[in-house]
Amino acid sequence: MRFAAGSTVYHREVLHGRIWLSMPVRVVADDEVLALWLTEGTPFDFPPHPFGRHPWSAAPRWRDTHVLQLMRPGDGYAVWGMFHGDRLDHWHLNFQAPYRRRLDGIDTLDHGVAIVLRAGRWSWKDRDDHLEQVEQGRLSPAEARRVEQEAVAVAADLDAGRYWWAGRWARWRPEIAALLGYSSQP
Repeated sequence: MRFAAGSTVYHREVLHGRIWLSMPVRVVADDEVLALWLTEGTPFDFPPHPFGRHPWSAAPRWRDTHVLQLMRPGDGYAVWGMFHGDRLDHWHLNFQAPYRRRLDGIDTLDHGVAIVLRAGRWSWKDRDDHLEQVEQGRLSPAEARRVEQEAVAVAADLDAGRYWWAGRWARWRPEIAALLGYSSQP
């Protein structure tokens, strides 16, 4: 099952088998990489959840950037291109559960740890969040070990100059009007 480019699907975070966050995103591509577009101002939906409030629940909408989300099957992270208008500002490697497809979108869960890549230099963001998530009951110790292993492996790839998104996706620029659902034709 592939999603059609240009279609809208739902990117959901699922915690302990229940939806914790849902947001509509536009499909840019669905081949060896699933590429989704999150537009600044996109509304979030936070269904009631037995675990409590989602960390983003104070913000009803995505703010400040547009995001190109790049995911490969089986990877425990996504590469987010953070755009201001049609200008790529930086890459944000978001460690998360490998995505699972549904008929109307994907399910995953953010694990907190991230790497920010700017101008060829990278730094950790929220380095120990996965450990805090174990204490909170969001991740098991085994899941946290997998997050740590994936993060260390990705950091080693960055140190070696291996960025799988460096070709096609590093050159990609959004056609903002089309991705916002407006025609660029008069």
